[in-house]
This record gives sequence, structure tokens and C-alpha cells, in this order.
Amino acid sequence: MTQADDGYLLDNRQSEAGQRFDAFANLFDPTTFRHFEAFGLGAGWRCWEVGAGGISVVSWLAGKVGPTGQVVATDIDTSLLAAAAHAPVEVRTHDVGTEEPPGEGFDLVHARLVLVHVPDRERALRSMIKALRPGGRLLVEDADPALQPLTCPYEYGPEQQLANRLRQGFRKLLAERGADLSYGRKLPRLLREAGLHQVEAEAYFPVASPACTALETATVRQIRDRLVTAGLATDEDIDRHLANVATGSMDLATAPMISAWGRKA
Repeated sequence: MTQADDGYLLDNRQSEAGQRFDAFANLFDPTTFRHFEAFGLGAGWRCWEVGAGGISVVSWLAGKVGPTGQVVATDIDTSLLAAAAHAPVEVRTHDVGTEEPPGEGFDLVHARLVLVHVPDRERALRSMIKALRPGGRLLVEDADPALQPLTCPYEYGPEQQLANRLRQGFRKLLAERGADLSYGRKLPRLLREAGLHQVEAEAYFPVASPACTALETATVRQIRDRLVTAGLATDEDIDRHLANVATGSMDLATAPMISAWGRKA
């Protein structure tokens, strides 16, 4: 992740950040872990978790690689990683878009919902590949909000219309800070052009679940002031939307997460 001059839109230091990471874990961990298992990840592996944010992926990796392995967890803000900072996990403050990788010879490098926010995504991707050993695996998982831009894909009433209007405002804020809202779909080509072999990709698109509801609530609360300041919504709009979401009767979706992976020659 990277931090713009006026502050990263979804700052780890905000109180809602932990709720968002919990929702991401519930939504996306099964997909991420399935890919790790398919790679054959096991004892003794050296892994770099880029832009780790929360601890769910880091802790899972640590359990798999065991005491003979290593998990380097990096982020520009490591405040939520303290609970995982013990062997075999090493936590480092690091910006993947501007700094050299924290070592080389990794068996696995993984970034989830990170590169879409990094201004110099090309450099970040090169850095991640550089850090791999020959034969090592790269797994990049990122959202593609432009592919499916709606909170409520089935817009049948005023509650859904309001939700989608607020999501449009969120996308505008992201774009203004340099996020590439169509980055996910580019990943297979980018990995091939970077020289990786056996490149594959798939998309996961949750449409309705308690985790989608939790993520929407935390995200809207986290960006509330930004939406209002930018004139993209009023406090009344946001209060009404949060009340609608709290009823549990809305089918809320997230942007598709595209997972792309390949092997270094």
C-alpha cells in the first residue's frame, strides 16, 4: 500500500480498519489459501506477504511453513501486525512501490488488494518478482471495481440506488488518489510480460454475505468524512444508507477479486 500526500483513503490507523480486514479474511481467505495449497506450500518455505495489513494470511502462512520457514510481512503501516510479530514471522515497515524488496530467494510472494493502490505498480511488480527464487511462485490478487462497479447489482429500489451512488463516490475518491480501478483484469498479461511462466488467473465475486455487509459498513464509516467533504454525499445520505444496511435485507456485493499467479523461470 502507499500513502498519498493527503492520506491513504483507507488508513490502517483508523478504527474501522480492523473491521475491514476481518471482513476481507472472511470473504477472501478461503480463495487465497486454496491457491497456496495448490502451490504445495509447506514446511521450510520462505514467504513474503506484501502489504499484509491484518494478520489472517500471515498467521496461516506461519502455521504452514513452521519453525524452519520464514514469513516476512511488510506494510507501510504495521500497527495491526504486532500480534503476529514472532518467529517465524518478521514484520517490517516497507513501501513496495518505492523500496527494494526485503530480501531475495523467496519461495512465495503474495499481495492481496494492494497493488491497485500503489502509484508505481510496475516497479512494485518488478520488485516482487525480483525477490523470488528461480521456480518461486507469485500470487497477486486485486480488485477490479470497473468490472463490476455496483454495491447492489440488482438495483430495484431507492435503498439500492443510494448504495450504488455512494459506491460511485468511493470509486471517484480512489481514482483521485491514483488507484487503477481496472487493474485486476490486467494481471495475467502483466505477469506474462514480466517473464513468469505457467500464468493462470480466476475471479471471485461475492454477491451477498454477512461479510459483505460488514465490509460495506466499515468502509462507508471510514470514508464518511471524505465523501461529505468532496460533496459526493451528505451526512443524511450516509446515515440513511447505514440504517438500510443494518436491516440485513440488502444484497451487497464487492468488486470482483482477480487472482493471478505464475512461476519464475
